[in-house]
Amino acid sequence: MAPEVCGPCVGFAADYTCEQCGRAGNPHSRGRCAHCVLAERVNVLLAGPDGRITSQLEPLAAALADAPSPFPAIQWLKESPNTKLLARLASEGHELSHGLLDELPPSRNQRYIRQLLVHTGVLEERNEDLERIPGWLEHELADKPAAHDSLARPFLHWFLLRRARQRAATRRHPASADRDLRRRVSVALDFLAWMDQRGLALADLAQEHIDDWIAGATSQRRYLIRYFLKWTTSRQLTRELTVPSIPSQEPQDLLDDDDRWRLLQRCLTDDALPTDVRAGGAITLLFGLSTERLCHLTPEHLKFGDKHAHLVLGRHPVLLPPRLAELHRQLAEQPRLRPQLSRAHPGPQWLFPGMVPGKPISTHGMTQKLNRHGIPVRTARNGALAALAADLPSPILADVTGMHRHTALRWVAYARRDWAEYLAARAEDEAAGRWDGRATVERL
Repeated sequence: MAPEVCGPCVGFAADYTCEQCGRAGNPHSRGRCAHCVLAERVNVLLAGPDGRITSQLEPLAAALADAPSPFPAIQWLKESPNTKLLARLASEGHELSHGLLDELPPSRNQRYIRQLLVHTGVLEERNEDLERIPGWLEHELADKPAAHDSLARPFLHWFLLRRARQRAATRRHPASADRDLRRRVSVALDFLAWMDQRGLALADLAQEHIDDWIAGATSQRRYLIRYFLKWTTSRQLTRELTVPSIPSQEPQDLLDDDDRWRLLQRCLTDDALPTDVRAGGAITLLFGLSTERLCHLTPEHLKFGDKHAHLVLGRHPVLLPPRLAELHRQLAEQPRLRPQLSRAHPGPQWLFPGMVPGKPISTHGMTQKLNRHGIPVRTARNGALAALAADLPSPILADVTGMHRHTALRWVAYARRDWAEYLAARAEDEAAGRWDGRATVERL
């Protein structure tokens, strides 16, 4: 890198020394550098009712003003809708808390500002997937009858969230539970509205009512009422009622092996694809890793030796092909494209960083990105898991991929049954003297 010199030193008349701080370079406006302009605009953004930054927001102000790339930071302050919400919160003068943010309508901007405050140490960290659900419920209950309100709140807080927090405390791998919990509460609210339309009270519910509720479903969503009825029965609000098990389904839409290997070859060799797409797509196509766990990979999951590289997904590291190992090495070592704000407490360095400070890319964002580049995530993952399950016993499949042993058992049972049907069809055709591999596969 060339040494920094001022304009006059190289024979240029302009002097790019900042008139405010004396630092050379990064000229912005009125004789000042971008660092000084950024600090000024941060002070304006975070000023309270008295025109000063509160002590609570000082860590955030320092992190924003010290951004390593001041020009993008100035642009962000000027244009981002997130900063408008941040400025409004600061100008109101209230002490910021998770509870205060929970009172705001759930939105992408609210979630971003919350994580920004956590990232810089203004707010304490919490399990956001779970702890934002009560705030979501308050907005859902805004137009609901008081009777629904009095049931939904304890159902969420004392049944769903209590169990979810217990599971989260012992879970080995990341998993988002917020979507499932919201669906269970939404189904309960729909069921209460359905009861009101029929003039039913909880004490009046009989098995025939549950059967009618399930029979009127156009999807499997209504089966989730089992959680609400389990809670009402434990509270002696309803009699013992049975909700049928959700009909079991075999894996759908498996990517053909030929297509899967073709896509894998493309991920390993096509330099036109972004590095993160190549690495994430190859892991999905080869090991069937869930998008949730893929997004939460860090350099600590990679083990590089003198000759080989391994990826730790379960109890036992798996050997990476050399090209895939090199992709992940590049991913772990490449500089971040977005300026990184300083963090109050050290956190993980994600292989797939997201837009929100300190967080990996969202599962939805990763899925969209891979799909956009021609890698169908769902079918690719199903195809990879089916291929692994056909070759590995369920305990080894669970150890290698980190999946639950019951899930591994189901995959192995499916793969073996599928393979047995294939062999039976082949034997039948061979006995009839009409064996044609392609025709038999198409028939299956």
